[in-house]
Amino acid sequence: MGSGLVRVLSENQEQIRRKVGIPVRLARIADLDITTDRGESVDPSILTTDAKTLLTDPEIDVVVELIGGDEPAKSFMLEAIRNKKHVVTANKALLAKSGEEIFAEAHKHGVGIGYEASVGGAIPIIRSLREGMAANKIVSIYGIVNGTANYILSRMTHEGSQFETVLKEAQDQGYAEADPSFDIEGIDSAHKIAILAMLAFGTQIDFDQVYTEGITKVAPLDILYAKEFGYRIKLLAVAKNSDGQIEIWVHPTMVNEDNPIAKVEGTLNAIEVIGDMAGESMLIGRGAGSLPTASAVAADVIEIGRNMMTGGINRLSPFSYLPKERKTIPVRPMDDLSCRYYLRFQLLDKPGVLSQLSGILGDHSISIESVIQKGRQENEPVPVVIMTHVTQERNLKEAIQKVDRLETVTDETVIIRVDD
Repeated sequence: MGSGLVRVLSENQEQIRRKVGIPVRLARIADLDITTDRGESVDPSILTTDAKTLLTDPEIDVVVELIGGDEPAKSFMLEAIRNKKHVVTANKALLAKSGEEIFAEAHKHGVGIGYEASVGGAIPIIRSLREGMAANKIVSIYGIVNGTANYILSRMTHEGSQFETVLKEAQDQGYAEADPSFDIEGIDSAHKIAILAMLAFGTQIDFDQVYTEGITKVAPLDILYAKEFGYRIKLLAVAKNSDGQIEIWVHPTMVNEDNPIAKVEGTLNAIEVIGDMAGESMLIGRGAGSLPTASAVAADVIEIGRNMMTGGINRLSPFSYLPKERKTIPVRPMDDLSCRYYLRFQLLDKPGVLSQLSGILGDHSISIESVIQKGRQENEPVPVVIMTHVTQERNLKEAIQKVDRLETVTDETVIIRVDD
């Protein structure tokens, strides 16, 4: 990402000068490793292994943090802010957990903070919420915010490949990290939806309250059944402001194949925002990658430069809402939510098994919409798929716990929520 920013500032320096009014000069670069060739040519004299020299240099106006993680990124950002330097970051994990503290510090010291690159790469979703949709009460935010997970699910959908096979190929092609857990377990998406919800609804979001579930349990069989029902499986991140409570979650979801989100493939991201006045707006684009992310970082630098030239620093609150106007809105527990569910059971093919299963579901007020069982192998496990009517999450969990304890159930039940 850092080398991408160097390239953007270098190749487009004249474009940037014309838009800001003065040149934007790369003054210093701090890294623990300043000898490895990153593929971009820079003056060796601006390289240093001591980040403190950037944070205290009176000649530096803007500090860009591209380290990632909690520390030392947080300490560096706070020190830069306290030294009256504007800050730009792409650190979604840090902002999801400590954004309130960092934004409050920026407001206190009268400096700008840009974080467009923290969500959606080149997609200008932060600006859309802070400015383009400013007149709206945001009803919901809904979409695909992790390109790695979307790439894996897309390949599984079109090729029928196993999850592990596609993940290995994604790592080989650089779409997934050596440790892909943040992407495939939904954590990266949870960081991003927490930031968007904080902006959209003017409230603090406790990251630990974001229900998070990844894609590791999705099998090609589930994708085939989804097609049969007219759906595609996507890892969705969703935040809603409903009846005075925030609903916020990340999990694999069956999306109707006619929904534009269902057609977003590969590493693309897609985010839909619904405002009470504007209605539905959708942004689609590259959510990751060196140059798309660097483009968003550079755009924040340009915005800060423009504000410096016109005396407009802090014309927008980093919170979107004015600090004094932010309110505490509770997060609705996941167990209180209701939707339709796709359930895949692995059952021994014995008489009475289905009636036993349907009895447990009925005892927990779960109504069955349809059942699919293909093939019979007497006394051998077979998949049985049930699509439910709308039911409460709490009831479903209690029922599945009982079902999975049955001797005729040979594997853990697969649960995928259905979005209509």
